[in-house]
Amino acid sequence: MTALSRREWLLTEAPESRRQAAWGRAYRGWLQFRRNKLAMAGLVTVIVLVLAAVFAPLLTLQDPSTQDLAGRLAPPSAQHWLGTDELGRDLYTRLLYGGRVTLGMVIAVVVLVAPVGLAVGTVAGYAGGLADRVLMRVTDIFLAFPRLILALAFVAALKPGVSSAVFAIALTAWPPYARLARAETLTIRNADFISAVRLTGASAGRIVLRHIAPLCVSSLIVRVTLDMSGIILTAAGLGFLGMGAQPPMPEWGTMIAATRGFILQQWWVPTIPGLAIFAASLAFNLLGDGLRDVLDPKRG
Repeated sequence: MTALSRREWLLTEAPESRRQAAWGRAYRGWLQFRRNKLAMAGLVTVIVLVLAAVFAPLLTLQDPSTQDLAGRLAPPSAQHWLGTDELGRDLYTRLLYGGRVTLGMVIAVVVLVAPVGLAVGTVAGYAGGLADRVLMRVTDIFLAFPRLILALAFVAALKPGVSSAVFAIALTAWPPYARLARAETLTIRNADFISAVRLTGASAGRIVLRHIAPLCVSSLIVRVTLDMSGIILTAAGLGFLGMGAQPPMPEWGTMIAATRGFILQQWWVPTIPGLAIFAASLAFNLLGDGLRDVLDPKRG
């Protein structure tokens, strides 16, 4: 199939199969997305950050924990591209490996909270009645507390570390997804096609799982992408406060906390991980804005 015929196959107004219709819809979304230059910049930045974290051992030959006290707080040079920290460790190397920890925490949180929020919201919205009231009141309780404060309380009750931080952030991050999924479900549950499925004898679980939840996924993807910047800041905040990743593990928030006393003299040491947090947060926000334009049917 040539490139022209493939494009025509994707853009046809009369698809011959469900597969062709799905691929055509995805291709039109991609064409719309790539017209947004800021969204493309966010996508490229996210891809670069993820690839740099995944291939960190190939991008640097140094160990992130190797200390050289004779070369501590060295400025950027040919030997140390981003300089060294208070223990003489290479900042470029620690930045790459720190991306593994910070972005890994973000991905772990999203994998945990997105399905939970989707399940709680769709069940509450479709069931209604007592189940809806109970689930939404529990959601409101979690929403009543600032995310970082609640995460700090959970970590303090457990044990400082990456696993505890991921669990704590996940416990505080699911309520917005549940509220969004419930709102989407309330607009869908009385639709004609849901009534038709109900008349065929489908169970409530099948209706939620096969017909309602898939229609909520696009809005959830947009919300997750936009929320990733907040998760990054919360993870970095826990690390900065000593409740997340523990030294000598490289993590962007922990790196800033360990070197904040050198901000006036050796400004690059705490500034570089701070710029990484800023770049990652901004990239996910730009990516989320672009996905919202493509996936949100309410936007023109």
